[in-house]
Amino acid sequence: MFNRDTPYKSRGGTTDRIKNSVSASPSMAIILLCVISFFLEMVPFPGFNYISAFQFDPGSIMTRPWTLVTYIFLHNGLSHLFFNMLVLYFFGTALERRIGNKQLLGVFFTAGILSAIGYTFLSQPIFNISPGPMIGASGAIYGVFAALAVLEPNIKVYVYFIPMRLKYALLLFAVFDFLMVNSSDMIAHTAHLSGLFVGLYMGFRMKKIHEKYMKSRYDGRW
Repeated sequence: MFNRDTPYKSRGGTTDRIKNSVSASPSMAIILLCVISFFLEMVPFPGFNYISAFQFDPGSIMTRPWTLVTYIFLHNGLSHLFFNMLVLYFFGTALERRIGNKQLLGVFFTAGILSAIGYTFLSQPIFNISPGPMIGASGAIYGVFAALAVLEPNIKVYVYFIPMRLKYALLLFAVFDFLMVNSSDMIAHTAHLSGLFVGLYMGFRMKKIHEKYMKSRYDGRW
């Protein structure tokens, strides 16, 4: 289940390599879709507002259920898009090599959907925050981040040029989001935390299944 370390090879040109990379990597496909969506955000459509049509609004969760997914592909400015896609590129491709493409998509979209649901139903009763419309892939990416931290906790990463193990980086970001949850920085910290806990759950579940599988294989040799 975790043996997806076959290196990518291509004999085609640059265009072929890009196409093959996107088709072979769900993380790269998601990045491409987010970039395309970002450009569509800047196109003026007469009588139609692209962001309003696809952003997630907690007050419309029952009447506009598709926005539980579509909000993930919208971003508020170039820096928002760049940093989200940069993190997804490193953590997403690392996770998909370990668990496979389908499971990476499962983690990403499950975390993305449940982070929106958590943002809707946890913000007001727990943190006394009135949740407004939300866009961005951060909650889904937190799920990928957390799942990878469970499976490969000792990977070295750099946080603001400071080297640390992945598990400590996740803890640092979790504490930051918790402390900033009532701030006025216009960031949906409850969505981040919801995605993080979803990723932790899915990571531990996959780890347990993998260990059980390896144990059965080992026991079967005797």
